[in-house]
Amino acid sequence: MTDPGFWKLYFETLLEILTFLALLTGLFGLLIPVFPGLTVMWIATLVYAIIQALAGNMTWVGWLLFAVITLLMIGGNIVDNIIIAKHMRDKDIPWSSIIISFAAGIIVSLFLTPLVGIVASPVGLFLAEWQRIKDKQAALANTKAWMNGWGWSFLARFGIGIVMIVFWGLWAWI
Repeated sequence: MTDPGFWKLYFETLLEILTFLALLTGLFGLLIPVFPGLTVMWIATLVYAIIQALAGNMTWVGWLLFAVITLLMIGGNIVDNIIIAKHMRDKDIPWSSIIISFAAGIIVSLFLTPLVGIVASPVGLFLAEWQRIKDKQAALANTKAWMNGWGWSFLARFGIGIVMIVFWGLWAWI
């Protein structure tokens, strides 16, 4: 226990386990529409990079992989909004209804739980569209478009999240 090599290995292992758990939290947090899972994953790798740099363990390969992870996070967050908005705009859903939907999800997630926010966002869209067009079936069809867009968006972000974990794994373990 007085061996410095033991403590170095202990703290490196602890750092990698905590980073991996944060990455998994971000990845599975993507199930919640308003949860910034890719950003959480990026923050975990940022903290990992800072600690590794302070310990003198960052190489150019580590910085390169961190840069790639950063680009994936930015691209994933942009793609997320594009996919959902495209599916809704294809149904001519106005931005006012889209904003109401996103606001309902965020506000309910803050005051209740993010899992309730999953339901609040499409319900908010349904109510906004029902109020706007006065047709329950059309409002339901527009809500299905939101859900379809969210599903494709989730798949894209989840795939990007997996790639982020793979790149971090290469950085941490190779």
